[in-house]
Amino acid sequence: MIDCHAHLELCAPGDLDRQAQLVALASEVGVERILTVGIDSRTCRAALAAAEAFPQVYAAIGRHPNEATGFDDGDLAELRALASHPRCLAIGETGLDLYRQGADLADQRRAFLAQIELARELGKPLVIHSRAAERETVDLLAAHAEGVKVILHCFTLVEELDRCLEHGWWISFAGNLTYPSARQLVEAAKRVPLNRLLVETDAPFLAPQPHRGRENQPAYVVETARFLAELTGIGYERFNALMDRNWDELFGLAADRLAG
Repeated sequence: MIDCHAHLELCAPGDLDRQAQLVALASEVGVERILTVGIDSRTCRAALAAAEAFPQVYAAIGRHPNEATGFDDGDLAELRALASHPRCLAIGETGLDLYRQGADLADQRRAFLAQIELARELGKPLVIHSRAAERETVDLLAAHAEGVKVILHCFTLVEELDRCLEHGWWISFAGNLTYPSARQLVEAAKRVPLNRLLVETDAPFLAPQPHRGRENQPAYVVETARFLAELTGIGYERFNALMDRNWDELFGLAADRLAG
């Protein structure tokens, strides 16, 4: 199984020993790969450190919309340099957040558009955060991200699902899919083609229902994966193989995995 979106540094800030424990716990339940995601300069560097320390871990390098205040060419240059690391597989998370709005919308948009172009320049997938900005996010992606592989992380854009599917973007579900209140999200998940499905934890956030109330961790991705496997009716083992295939299509790691 694969956790396509976690934040190891937010789970255990500055503590590689604790992060090693989390990676080991994930391995014990069959989680073979983890994409740990940076949201600012510090966490991007920490994500790369984790990716260097643990062979199961890869990094995504980006500037979260709530960390986008004053985003400028210097910030973009830093992201470009960090993203050139061979253990960096993706750009982001980036996008729009009108719920917390930790940065002005103009700054969010500037950072978002810059990271779309960086993903295109480097030929790496783009990881998207969107909260309370569904239409605005999809409009910007539709206008500017043609030819870029897009991952809609912690998918909640139910009203925009048809447009997302038309563009062939990847839809990644987190533990909130398993909550009893998530009926609309469940119905959306049933409509996503199997070759565009991903599963994640967003650890330390959004622990799935069996662990709700606890801090999330990469090992818990198995719970959401089992939920999705049952929802799609294909069984856990086949779903597991499907996640491998989708990861390989996104990140081009098929030969890497076979060789390892």
